[in-house]
Amino acid sequence: MSSCFCVWVFGVNEMGRHRTRLEIVEDILSVINGNKGVKKTQIMYKAYLSYKLLIRYLNDVSEAGLVTCDDDNSYLLTEKGERFLARFGEFSRFYESVEKQLNRIEDERAALKEMCPNNGAGNAKQSASKTE
Repeated sequence: MSSCFCVWVFGVNEMGRHRTRLEIVEDILSVINGNKGVKKTQIMYKAYLSYKLLIRYLNDVSEAGLVTCDDDNSYLLTEKGERFLARFGEFSRFYESVEKQLNRIEDERAALKEMCPNNGAGNAKQSASKTE
């Protein structure tokens, strides 16, 4: 599955956030990766997808050349699919790093706001008029 250690239930992670399209594609490709042919049912259950969504996404990843379907109706990962998984892993690590930095910036902003009493713009004008 994906590189993040989240529990996915019906397309929603444990934090209540829905998966993005790329995360769903990554989940599907991860199920197929390393197996010599995976059936739809196995993909559906391991990627936590409804049958309707599974069919839609399997069509998309097939058309994109990320997977192929053999004569036994089993899905196999293509070289392009392997490259997608590797690149998605890099992207996920970078995104997580940036997200942590943004959270620190927001925390710092909140701390600075707490240090400024009555931090509204109108208060500065009132203070200036009182000293005149």
